[in-house]
Amino acid sequence: MAASIQKVGPAIPIQCHAWSSDRQTIAVSHNDKLVELYKQQPGGSWNQTDILDQHDLRVNDIDWAPNTNRIVTCSADRNAYVWVQGADGKWKHTLVLLRINRAATCVRWSPQENKFAVGSGARIISICYLDEEKDWWVAKHIRKPLRSTITTVDWHPNNILLAAGCTDFKVRVFSTYIKEIEPKPSATEWGAKMPFANLMAEFSNSPTGGGWIHAVAFNEEGTRLAWVGHDSSIAVADAPSGMVMMKLKTNLLPFLSLLWIGPNRLLAAGHDCVPVLFHVDSAGKVSQGPKLEEGGNVVEATAAASAKNMFKNKDRLGQELVDSRLGTTHQNQINSMRILEGNKVEARRVSTTAGDGALVIWNLASGALAGKLAALKI
Repeated sequence: MAASIQKVGPAIPIQCHAWSSDRQTIAVSHNDKLVELYKQQPGGSWNQTDILDQHDLRVNDIDWAPNTNRIVTCSADRNAYVWVQGADGKWKHTLVLLRINRAATCVRWSPQENKFAVGSGARIISICYLDEEKDWWVAKHIRKPLRSTITTVDWHPNNILLAAGCTDFKVRVFSTYIKEIEPKPSATEWGAKMPFANLMAEFSNSPTGGGWIHAVAFNEEGTRLAWVGHDSSIAVADAPSGMVMMKLKTNLLPFLSLLWIGPNRLLAAGHDCVPVLFHVDSAGKVSQGPKLEEGGNVVEATAAASAKNMFKNKDRLGQELVDSRLGTTHQNQINSMRILEGNKVEARRVSTTAGDGALVIWNLASGALAGKLAALKI
């Protein structure tokens, strides 16, 4: 079977998730202020091993550094915490001085794991690094020309450039060079001068706006930047080709998450409850491929409900049937998607979490899905 459903905690919406380096432990937030850690047992079940409880409001994002084994979390309470596992196995937290007055919306470790980026509703990106002398995490701010909430960030493989998507319909690439902790960077296809907070590139989702940005992703080489918008579109900017941007508007519902799963393949997922494949040719043109599964129509209950239950459901939920099901594995929007096995050059398994509270693992190397990937050619 290409899709495997995993039960991780209660069946309530999962806002975000992240994996440990050995892929045996997962950190999830069930749309609340807690981050729960689950470890897979030999029989395949998931047991809760710890709860990270410091935030006061909903956790918006989690990232787990694979080499240093540090977890960073950010929340609507305007705070971020770095969690380090001690010798006794307990996770100890350190508050990050973000210096923002609105919710922290997204967070990602840099490739070298010596800093991380936090987007916020304060129109600020906080680039956080460890001050060795004072032994705390401090932040430098990127402010201009941001004019709206930062919804998503992703790092370039050189550890310096950062892509950010905002609700002002724009995608921007900034330099995050911090001379105190890293050597001077060399030139890239995105530009040569890289002082801190320098705007390297800016793309509008469309001349007329085009919807806010939900996810951004650099490819493995860092030469292409892809993003998805709330207008059900997917776009790719190609730096070596003169920052040419190609955009495809789909007839699907908006995407919320995006991954490169090959040199010329993208996987996007969101409100359609199933990941969708896309192909990018040598010229940067984007074309839609198949879905990872072909869901049928809504499957409704066959048993007749009593008149009392029918009116109760109509009054409470606005519908008569409460046990209808979509013809897809996920029954609600997919909120987050991660590579579970492989990398951006060749992803073999990916994981998705959704509003239905399910963790689903998609085996891209299985017979059916491998055939779809092989057929994704132009």
